[in-house]
Order: sequence, then structure tokens, then C-alpha cells
Amino acid sequence: MKSYTCKYCEKSFSKLSHCKQHEPTHTGEKPYTCKHCKKTFSILSSCKRHERTHTGEKPYTCKHCKESFNQLANCKQHERTHTGEKPYTCKHCKTSFSNSSDCKKHERTHTEEKPYTCKHCKTSFSNSSDCKKHERTHTGEKPYTCKHCKKSFSNSSDCKKHERTHTGEKPYTCKHCKKSFSRASNYRKHEERHARASSLKQMQHNNCFKSRRDLQEPAETLGCKKSCTLPSLTEEKSSEDESLTCWICLKDFQCEPCLIEHYDEHMRLKSDA
Repeated sequence: MKSYTCKYCEKSFSKLSHCKQHEPTHTGEKPYTCKHCKKTFSILSSCKRHERTHTGEKPYTCKHCKESFNQLANCKQHERTHTGEKPYTCKHCKTSFSNSSDCKKHERTHTEEKPYTCKHCKTSFSNSSDCKKHERTHTGEKPYTCKHCKKSFSNSSDCKKHERTHTGEKPYTCKHCKKSFSRASNYRKHEERHARASSLKQMQHNNCFKSRRDLQEPAETLGCKKSCTLPSLTEEKSSEDESLTCWICLKDFQCEPCLIEHYDEHMRLKSDA
């Protein structure tokens, strides 16, 4: 197969057009200009992608759910969320990824390579998007504009988060309780609470029989306004209500409000100490 080599870095390409598009990244030449904002680009395809941020054009449609995208790569990446396909594999640990950029970013966690350097302060980054975001802290550039109120942002993720305050969209749904969130960070925190609750429930279960061997009499609990009596081991097996155990002192409770009051008392005593 014929190969075309960059005259600056000797990187090879299967097509001459790809080689010519690559070479301006070395020279700094940017012959392609956005017809909307006059921003310049070294590659024609990058210029066309940028112009779609002005026009809102989304010519690529997911064949599974009909969601539209302004870039073919983003559409293909999205389609893999339906198929579960992960064709890119880390050469260091064999972890698989649905897109090549995530795989490359991950590989740099092994190599600690930081190939992207800020042209203003020479700080280095492992991926180009972080470098570009950082450079905007120097230039003050805010290329992403809310389509509802025209407020501008330095990165697209902040712009999308803001737009959801207008639309009320909540695209992140908890798989445990189906509660929805507008921000991925809030969604992750919420799911972490489910994970902690599940872990606590298992801890309570493991400690349950151990603590009951010594606690067969009615429990005198810290901060509990009602009397909470522990069922016997036999009663517990037939009971539909799962007892609750304090993970600090391993005392058991039959009602959740009493356990919460008990924890509050622990916290109060700790703060007074």
C-alpha cells in the first residue's frame, strides 16, 4: 500500500490529502476560515465542524434512537452506547473503550505522557481538550454560547449544563430508583449513596446475629424517645422488617427514626469532646 510521509515529523498516511491536512499543524498555517466568526483552522474538516456550532446543523443521526449529532465521530461513539461495542484496547492493561480518544487518554495514565503544551505558560497536559480549556484562562475566549439566553462559556460542557437550566432536561437517571439529574456529577454522587447504603446494609446484616447474642433485653438507646425492643433470634428469622444496627457501637434498632436519632447523639457527643 502506498504511503505518504509528513516532511516535518515523518508520520505516515495512506492518503495524500490526509498528509497535506496534517502538515499545517507543524507550520502554524491556517488557510480555512469560519464564515461566521472568522476563526481560522489548519484543517478543512475542523473548520466545517466548527461552523456547525453556529448553524446548529446536525447531519448525523443515530440508527438506534434517531438522536442527531454535528460530527460523525460523535454519532458513532453514541451508537456504541446502544451496542456496547468497545473496539479500542489499552496496550498496557487491556482495558477496553468505546472510542479511541478515551483509550489514548487512559494509556497516558500508564506512560504519564503530556504531549499538549499551553502556548502561553508552557504548562503540559495529557489531552488536548484540557490544554485548550486551560489556554482560554489566558485569552478569556468563550466560544460556546447558550442558544436560549446568549450567555457565553469557555467550554462546551459548562454551556450544556447551563442550557439545561432553561430546558429542565435531566438526562442522567439512577438505575436504582429512577431519579433523574441534569448534571453527571450530581448523578454520580447520588449513585454513590446507593452503593454506601448497600454496603451499610450488608454490614448491618453481618453484625446482626453477633450483637444480638449479648442484647436480648430491651435496648436502652442514646437519644431514642421511644422504646425499641429487640426481637429474639427466632422472631427475627420470621420477621419481614429488617432490624438496623449502629455501625459505631453495634447497638440494634427496630425503627429507622430511632437509629437516626442515635447517630445524631453520637455526633453531638463527638463535637462536645
